[in-house]
Amino acid sequence: MKSVGASSPTEDDGVRRRTIGITLIAVGLAGLIGTWGPFSGARGDLTCTAPALPGETVDVSVSDTGGMMGSGHMLSVVASPSAVAPGEVSFIVRNTGVMVHEFLVLPLPPGGAGSRPVGPDGRVSEAGSLGEASASCAEGTGAGITPGSVSWITLRMASGRYELICNEPGHYTSGMFTELDVR
Repeated sequence: MKSVGASSPTEDDGVRRRTIGITLIAVGLAGLIGTWGPFSGARGDLTCTAPALPGETVDVSVSDTGGMMGSGHMLSVVASPSAVAPGEVSFIVRNTGVMVHEFLVLPLPPGGAGSRPVGPDGRVSEAGSLGEASASCAEGTGAGITPGSVSWITLRMASGRYELICNEPGHYTSGMFTELDVR
């Protein structure tokens, strides 16, 4: 029988201590991941900005909700506005996720956005690409847009429908595409 004021731990105290310990470890790891390596600058804290660019501007967010593909985490490409006038169009691409992404502009395939065949390497063909933004804190092609970085590109766009994609392995099949109408 337990007396009032006794300090012996109960079974509930042990469960509570384990839960608190696990929570502290998880919070500590999340803090470490958020400030180290390929995950630094994630969650919308941009490490650079694009310069003033010519023409109409399309703001693009390439993102993931964090974690590994196939684990229920959503990947996306969001463009605003989704329709622009023909002519010079500048794309400012912000990586607000925790994984490296890239950005390509391709003619819309006959089956619509998301219908391109994917190769064994997890990528789609880049044949016919109008341009790419995949350099961290720079314009044009590079090694990928790191989390928290921005890349940009300016293209001369003709009237038509286009698909904006991330072509990192497996990202297209995980939903990293959207449509842009030029009219």
